[in-house]
Amino acid sequence: MSGHSKWAQTKHKKAVIDAKRGKLFSRFSKEIIIAAKTGGGDPNANARLRLAIERAKGANMPAENIKRAIMRGTGELPGVSFEEVVYEGYGPGGVALMIEILSDNKTRTISEIRHVMSKHGGNIGETGCVSWIFDKKGYILVDKKQSDEDTLMSLVLDAGAEDMKNDPEEENYEIITAMEDLRKVKETLEKTNIKINFAEITMLPKNYVKLGQKEAVQMLKLVDALEDQDDVQNVYANFDIPEEIMAKAN
Repeated sequence: MSGHSKWAQTKHKKAVIDAKRGKLFSRFSKEIIIAAKTGGGDPNANARLRLAIERAKGANMPAENIKRAIMRGTGELPGVSFEEVVYEGYGPGGVALMIEILSDNKTRTISEIRHVMSKHGGNIGETGCVSWIFDKKGYILVDKKQSDEDTLMSLVLDAGAEDMKNDPEEENYEIITAMEDLRKVKETLEKTNIKINFAEITMLPKNYVKLGQKEAVQMLKLVDALEDQDDVQNVYANFDIPEEIMAKAN
């Protein structure tokens, strides 16, 4: 899990910067719109919408913005129609990439994604070329200062988590859940006053590609460039990068 853990923690820190720029609000708005469109505007009956709202609130997105996004999704307010698409491909060193898109113009978006990929040593592949490498899971990071390992492991496993990892090089425990069990595990942690650093539905790699310095730097530039695209919601990759290189991305 080391590759995913390092990147998840980097994303958590970057999110604070993105939130200050307001950039994250646009991404959350899109996710709320599509979640409400596909599953309805009631977060109690729509797990995807509920998680999107929780993440938006965690980034201090104003309640009025969240309400408007839900209403655009349900059709109560006019708005742009977004389509979901996932592009698959490869980065430097043969790293598998899955890129989740919400776009109002797929032709424009794929052209932009191809340009970014080719500029940074990647390429778009056929549908299904790398999706088999990933499993959709709930993913939680908890600071090790919050609890000892045995106590936390017992707590989360009893709540329905599938596994908990403790990489001695990392500051956080990694908790893995089935997608539908993420909320229950989160609520259990919150009820016991254990602070969650990061929680999301993610695509976890089944295996990792270890990169040397040159390819690692190129890979991080590619991911940053992809995430800077307005239509990109999430980027998943199976890289494993040495700590000293990853630290430069923080």
